[in-house]
Amino acid sequence: MRLLLDTCAVLWYCTGSERIGARLQKTLTDPRNELLFSDVSLLEIAIKCQLGKLDIGGRPSEVMPSLLEEHLIDPLTISSATIFALEGLPLLHRDPFDRLLVAQAKMSSLTLVTPDPAIRQYDVKTLWH
Repeated sequence: MRLLLDTCAVLWYCTGSERIGARLQKTLTDPRNELLFSDVSLLEIAIKCQLGKLDIGGRPSEVMPSLLEEHLIDPLTISSATIFALEGLPLLHRDPFDRLLVAQAKMSSLTLVTPDPAIRQYDVKTLWH
């Protein structure tokens, strides 16, 4: 299964947060599953760190690459086609980062790993257990 991790899911998974339950932890560590981290989430993390709304223990440019490598999470670039796909999404969720993740998951047939109930309103495959 190809899993696109929501921003909070990436941070919780990489830091060993209890918010990632045992069942989800098993899914995320299963080597048959491919874990993906979107540039959308990287942008969100960088902005929130700069605004002082998020502390990841250092600069995103220094912290994120090693965290992703350590947890075997592959990068996923954002394309202009994904950005344009926003035009077809209903405004069920106001967060632009989450809407972009939905568009990216839909376009690439990915399962979006997220605890966000607003995202589940979209016609996109999600996972959170």
